[in-house]
Amino acid sequence: MRPYSQFLTAIGRRRFIKFASGIGVGLALSLGGLAACQPAAEVNDTATNGAAEAEAAGGGTIRIGMTASDIPLTGGAPNSGFEGTRFTGMTLYDALVTWDLSDADQTAPLVPQLATSWSVDEDDPRVWTFNLREGVTFHDGSEFNADAVVFNFEKIFDEDAPHYDARQSAQVVARIPAYESIRKVDDYTVEITTVTPTSLLINQLPFMFFSSPAHYEALGEDWSAFEEDPSGTGPFMLEELVPRERAVLVPNPNYWDENRMAMADRIELIPIPEATTRSNALLAGEVDWIEAPPADTLAMLESRGFTVTSNGYPHLWPWQFSFLEGSPWTDQRIRQAANLAINREEIQALLGGNMVPAEGILLPDDPAFGNPSFEVRYDPDAAMELLEEAGYGPDNPVEVKMLISTSGSGQMQPQAMNEVIQQQLAEVGINVEFEVLVWESLFDNWRQGADHPDSRGAHGTNITFATHDPFVAMVRFIYSESAPPASLNWGYYSNPEVDELIEELQMTFDADENLAVYQRLHETLVEDAPFLFVAHDVGPRAMRSEIGGFVQAKSWFQDITPIFLAE
Repeated sequence: MRPYSQFLTAIGRRRFIKFASGIGVGLALSLGGLAACQPAAEVNDTATNGAAEAEAAGGGTIRIGMTASDIPLTGGAPNSGFEGTRFTGMTLYDALVTWDLSDADQTAPLVPQLATSWSVDEDDPRVWTFNLREGVTFHDGSEFNADAVVFNFEKIFDEDAPHYDARQSAQVVARIPAYESIRKVDDYTVEITTVTPTSLLINQLPFMFFSSPAHYEALGEDWSAFEEDPSGTGPFMLEELVPRERAVLVPNPNYWDENRMAMADRIELIPIPEATTRSNALLAGEVDWIEAPPADTLAMLESRGFTVTSNGYPHLWPWQFSFLEGSPWTDQRIRQAANLAINREEIQALLGGNMVPAEGILLPDDPAFGNPSFEVRYDPDAAMELLEEAGYGPDNPVEVKMLISTSGSGQMQPQAMNEVIQQQLAEVGINVEFEVLVWESLFDNWRQGADHPDSRGAHGTNITFATHDPFVAMVRFIYSESAPPASLNWGYYSNPEVDELIEELQMTFDADENLAVYQRLHETLVEDAPFLFVAHDVGPRAMRSEIGGFVQAKSWFQDITPIFLAE
């Protein structure tokens, strides 16, 4: 990234002074309106919905059929994308900040968790101070404090630390590129310094979970042993782990937040990567809840008494293009043509209506969507004109190779969707060859980049991602400095105009100005089309009607602490 002094020059000293004078101790309140940062309000004291009914029903055992092919890592840095974050991250562990997932009507906001408040230094806005929650203990009974926070950042970011773990680091580093260093101020205060001033640090911290240093030491300082017997501060504890078969979670009776106590007696996580197999398992009574049921089974499942839930949320199902030499996607005309050749209504029908057609990275009703000059629509004639201009067409097709998966967290129905896209692109003169990988391999390759041997010479990859803030929606994919291994710019996209807008966004803390920059950034990206914009998910799930307490948040993440089985 640019040096701090260059940032100030790029956006202007006057705007920086305006920003700096408005933060300090009051940052948590002053950022409330920003698209890039959510307010640091206290944790909601309202009792979890369904708690009384759950206690009366005894909680029950709920078996969840996941889309992953294996149990996500349990040591505090889950793999398997956001499904891992949802099921072995946010259950066994807590973060400094997290999302409030209790409301189905609004996009989930950030709220404090193991941090109670935070502030930014007026003289050096790279320095953030976090006040930690007192009275929290890990599952092994040891104390959560500043030393534990420093220990966990070191295990991820400090390769020289004796407890550094490369496998956990690989899951987290790309999600928190702003981090530079951490310092203990006192037992319940830490200071985090970012590489450059950025308003987006707070959006990155929900992916940093905290494992018990004392338990790691008691297990002989062995992270593999810790995976089998983890200790976090979360609302669940791990009772049993059988790789590729099941993980059993039980309530943490000493959880610090009495309003978010786990209601079920047991949660069993069962990997079932194939969608039809998941549906059949629900019908056969082998599981009680499934993620991402096949679209053509939803009506049948409802007719047989199962509950089907869904809710639109900030999410994009795209193709992410490679911009390496030799990739056909380096030509903007071909990228735009592909976006015009896709009949999204046909894909929506394939999914039984369970998608929102994509017109860009953000949902069409997002305040930051703006007014892009390039309209993402179905127009095969316009697509063929662009291809002809680029020297291609049905008689001389573009040849591309894409990495895809058969399932995975947020992947919707990837094989069926990609087959439809393959047919649609062929009609205008773009021939697509697929390299099909298991979800975990595809996801791991995301961090390796298009030039890695495991990418197999592919010209793009199909991995879905959240779009609930500028960092997760854009910065990690399209900023030049986010190229592997720094973050997830898999295709090495580089656009000086985009980079300048990102740098301005990170230094703009005024709410109105921040939104205006964010709109310009999105408009620029829709025009340049570094993705094939296909769909936004609505996250369908199917479960037994006896399951209560679940609120499907407008988020990729969901809270399973309130759920229970009423027999």
